[in-house]
Amino acid sequence: MSLSILMMNELTILIQCPDQVGLVTNITRVLAGQQLNIIAMREFVDEQHKTFFTRIACTGELAEPAKLKEKLLENLPNSAEVNLISQQEKNIAVLVTKEYHCLAEILIKNQFKTLGANVKCVIGNYEALKDFTEKLGIPYYYVSHEGKEKAQFESEIKEIIDQFEVDYIVLAKFMRILSADFVKDYEGKIVNIHHSFLPAFIGANPYKQAFERGVKIIGATAHFVTNNLDEGPIVTQHTTHVDHTFGVKEMVRSGKEIEKAVLLEALNLIFEDRVFVSGNKTIVFK
Repeated sequence: MSLSILMMNELTILIQCPDQVGLVTNITRVLAGQQLNIIAMREFVDEQHKTFFTRIACTGELAEPAKLKEKLLENLPNSAEVNLISQQEKNIAVLVTKEYHCLAEILIKNQFKTLGANVKCVIGNYEALKDFTEKLGIPYYYVSHEGKEKAQFESEIKEIIDQFEVDYIVLAKFMRILSADFVKDYEGKIVNIHHSFLPAFIGANPYKQAFERGVKIIGATAHFVTNNLDEGPIVTQHTTHVDHTFGVKEMVRSGKEIEKAVLLEALNLIFEDRVFVSGNKTIVFK
């Protein structure tokens, strides 16, 4: 459903602006004037940066979305950002390498319409997950990285992604470091699952490192991708306790379960427009 359509039953409003007295009153007055009924409203003030954030879920008939946005901006401080979002599913592309567990979780939910998004394509730099993906009716594109400069490899991926006009790119255990240029082209749209409770055990074989250190907690982190490797704004993190009885295989098994849970929780929050990015932090309205 497009915001240009004259009748709208559900609407999510996201507002980010400098904080000041009376913001909630001003916002609710404008919505009441448009005959919109607020069914949920969450707000947060970042005291350090004096910034106000709110997510509002409304119902009602809205004839002129542009007029509503104009009215809200008139009643908010300068530099306010207002987003009006109709209740539509997002479109995503999924990038993979060889590990199947996160992709499988995404595709099963997509198959049963519980993902909150539509998987438009899966792109992999190996063919290991091609048959599985295509059995579920999703196009799989194999783009090898071998014997190519990173710029060429990423250009071929971009060409595929841009065919589908996706809202987000999900790195479901895509074990390649993306260039600054690629990240810039999809700024704020790339979501990654990291196999560690950041920032510990960065790099290869995290569970082997954890086993050798005798850790008692392992975890995973879902975050937006930035130019700083594994340091983008964190959306969700989970941990689980382990002990001396856990070998590497048991840690890997537990870690994969956490990775799936963390990634799907983060995607659910993002697809429902519950996540604001502010600098290198997130505000998450659960």
